[in-house]
Amino acid sequence: MTERPGPPPAPAGAWPEGQGLRGDPAGGLSAAEAEAQLARFGPNELPKPRPTPLWRLIADQLRDPLILVLIVAAALTVATGDWTDAGVIVLVIVVNTSVGVVQEVKAGKAIAALSQLAAPEARVVRDGVQRPMPAAAVVPGDVVVLAEGDIVPADARVIEAAALLVDESALTGESVPAAKAAGSGDGGTGSFDVVSAGTVVVRGRGRGLVTATGQASSMGRVAALLAGRPGLPPLQRRLAGVGRMLAAAAVVLCAIVLAIGLARGQSAELMVITAISLVVAAVPESLPAVVTLALALGARRMSARNALIRRLPAVETLGSVTVLGTDKTGTLTEGKMVARFAWTPGGSSGSDGAGGAGGRAEFSGHGYSPEGTVTREGRAMGPANAADLAALLTGGALCNDADVRRPDPVPEPAGDSGGDWTAIGDPTEAALLSAAEKFGLDRARLAADLPRIAEIPFESGRQRMTTVHRLESGRVRVICKGSPEAILGGDVVTVPAPEAAAARAQAEELARQGLRVLAVAAADRADPEIAGGELTGGELTGGELTAGGLTASELERGLDLLGLIAIADPPRATAAATIRSCQQAGITPVLITGDHPATARSIATELGIIGSGDPVVDCRAGGEAAADPDARVFARATPEQKLTIIKARQAAGQVVAMTGDGVNDGPALRSADIGVAMGQRGTEVARQAADLVLADDELGTLVAAVQEGRRVYANIRRFLLYGLAGGSAEIAVMLAGPFVGLALPLLPAQILWVNLLTHGLPGVALGSEPADPGAMRRPPRPPAESVLGAGLWQRIVRVGIVVAGVTLGVGIWGHATGRPWQSMAFFALGATQLAVAAGSRVRPGTLANPSLLVAIAAALGLQFAGLYLPALNDLLKTKPLSLGDLAVVCALSTLGYAAIRLDRVIHRDRPPAAAGSQAAR
Repeated sequence: MTERPGPPPAPAGAWPEGQGLRGDPAGGLSAAEAEAQLARFGPNELPKPRPTPLWRLIADQLRDPLILVLIVAAALTVATGDWTDAGVIVLVIVVNTSVGVVQEVKAGKAIAALSQLAAPEARVVRDGVQRPMPAAAVVPGDVVVLAEGDIVPADARVIEAAALLVDESALTGESVPAAKAAGSGDGGTGSFDVVSAGTVVVRGRGRGLVTATGQASSMGRVAALLAGRPGLPPLQRRLAGVGRMLAAAAVVLCAIVLAIGLARGQSAELMVITAISLVVAAVPESLPAVVTLALALGARRMSARNALIRRLPAVETLGSVTVLGTDKTGTLTEGKMVARFAWTPGGSSGSDGAGGAGGRAEFSGHGYSPEGTVTREGRAMGPANAADLAALLTGGALCNDADVRRPDPVPEPAGDSGGDWTAIGDPTEAALLSAAEKFGLDRARLAADLPRIAEIPFESGRQRMTTVHRLESGRVRVICKGSPEAILGGDVVTVPAPEAAAARAQAEELARQGLRVLAVAAADRADPEIAGGELTGGELTGGELTAGGLTASELERGLDLLGLIAIADPPRATAAATIRSCQQAGITPVLITGDHPATARSIATELGIIGSGDPVVDCRAGGEAAADPDARVFARATPEQKLTIIKARQAAGQVVAMTGDGVNDGPALRSADIGVAMGQRGTEVARQAADLVLADDELGTLVAAVQEGRRVYANIRRFLLYGLAGGSAEIAVMLAGPFVGLALPLLPAQILWVNLLTHGLPGVALGSEPADPGAMRRPPRPPAESVLGAGLWQRIVRVGIVVAGVTLGVGIWGHATGRPWQSMAFFALGATQLAVAAGSRVRPGTLANPSLLVAIAAALGLQFAGLYLPALNDLLKTKPLSLGDLAVVCALSTLGYAAIRLDRVIHRDRPPAAAGSQAAR
């Protein structure tokens, strides 16, 4: 076989071709050799993107429409010669830009940390032992183990392959996966197939001898082409549009103020400065900083709760999820499979003539530990007295690609419960190994006695796997394992009709108990073509899997049924509560599984996803069944049907979050509005396709992430209410003042000072407010809803009227009684807005979000300073107030607090009762 065309030749730094490869295909490198290689070639990492320079971060902040308004205002103020007001405007720009830059830096660090947490792993043979390790630790000469769903960690030569099929589209653009076979090269010469870093194993398994890592790998050479800056996320684009609209409206209204002032005889210079200052005060220039802070804090809080956000905009999108599509194994269930029952049709006898009549046997034990017993009718079973079970469990252990082992260190105290044993590979296959060990079979001995010489890997479409093993007699044994429907249907097995009917009845009964049922069949063959030693491995030929000249259909025909094995995967202890939380939040949980409908019904009913009489969709009925937008349980779903289910929900106007862990889940995760991958048992393909990775594989973590998403969106709206209510109040005061006897209610410097204090730190601190306790008892917001929708702009008007009313009332009273009315109005405007900020807290009366309390206190202190510090008196043209006047103004300013709290009572975005109707759909 000749080498396939691939990426350009590796630069210096790859393994020198003339020196050959010293890696041992069987035992791999030793730890010392690997360490030397790591020192020589460096870690297997792609070049890290350069951090965004400070000047670019500042430029990005200054390009925001709201900040541009301030820059223009500063330029116009300088042109008029008002250096004092220009200085205040520049101070506003500097403060808000600094806060925004700081939050951008924090967000970048948070995403970098998440990338480290979600870094891919590889399986490498070191010192003769297969072990998982970070992909960055792979070095040239390593032997990497590849299985379906793995991302190839480095460039490698294929030295072992079984139906190995690799998706190379990331490098070559070819949509058709490429078949790979073990080559005959000796490390320096000969022909070979290669796999490249970053490509995906879509079928089969194999091993590769690493030739290039890091920047010298194929993906490293392509990495330079991936440079580019992402665009704004949808939320920030919408908010930028809102900002432009607000800036335009503020300019128009302030032009009206300018015209009114000029018409009443005010000087043109004063009114121009006033109009400019009012524009500055009216726009919520802290909005970009608030959004960045809210998203970054949301991502950090999610990370602390084991929800790793891979794309920052997903933080906000989570808050609008209406449908949660979830698989069963490892998500709603523990994912630690354990064999509970075995059933054999009988017909064989053990050495003592007992236990060969067939029937059901029961396994004890926990997890993947080999400790436990196998009993039938209360009697312990083993190879000596249950030949039928021995044949069944031997087949399950040999037709198997998993492994079960203890973590290091191996020695453990006596009486170990088995919880420390872990599965390497498919958990279902690991359960079969554990069951064989409990029965008394030694897998290593079995593998030595019956070495595997060919295989047809498991495929979701075929629902079975077949292996071929050499017998000492020269014959071969074909073992097939899969779903009962795949084994008992067609001509895979040859059994009498009564026996087949009994097997189907047992499979149905066990599935109704929520168990996963596998059937195992086998037959010894003496085909001359196989016995002659020509069967060396399975490969894809002419579009059909073959093994040594026999096609899959010929190998998997006329086998003897060995029996059934029922495997339990109990629901997680938290699963039922998680489902209830989703339903209370108006999120419809939808179970999508490849399991039998009876198994799906059992789990879904137990967890409360459906009632006992609700339908379960069997996706084998066809595409129309999978397209049902109202069903809540889908069984026997293929990866293609998962995609159909998601698209049907989206077409119905739903926002869909989808969980997945396998390579075939990649399209579904990409198509969902929020793709959610499992961090522990998920494949790299699933993690790379997802927006969110659950580090603990707990579905409850996703519910917590949804709560954080709602919190982020609520805090952005909370700031908009606060900031726009204050800005609209300032415009209203300046518009209405001349008509109530206040020729110029506020001076430009006073407007800018109030704006700096209120829209600065207090406004940004609102982005850190905790979640509303009732947030998860209300349905999600409609995805097309405007950020100012759901009554927010009406609330802005109501609160703005109160702030403007207090300010004008104080000014009118002070003017009528000969007091320093302008200073009183100045203080009232700032203090009332700060009272609104205090009233906007989610949990008033507590120390939740202390940063907001500190910001309000600091701003109020500076507002007092504006009245009583001589230097600020000169800058702001204010006069100190008497203690009595100050007390009256402070008392009236508390109406801002009362107004926002009352508004929260009379206005509800969506009543909690609506959640129930949403969840019941």
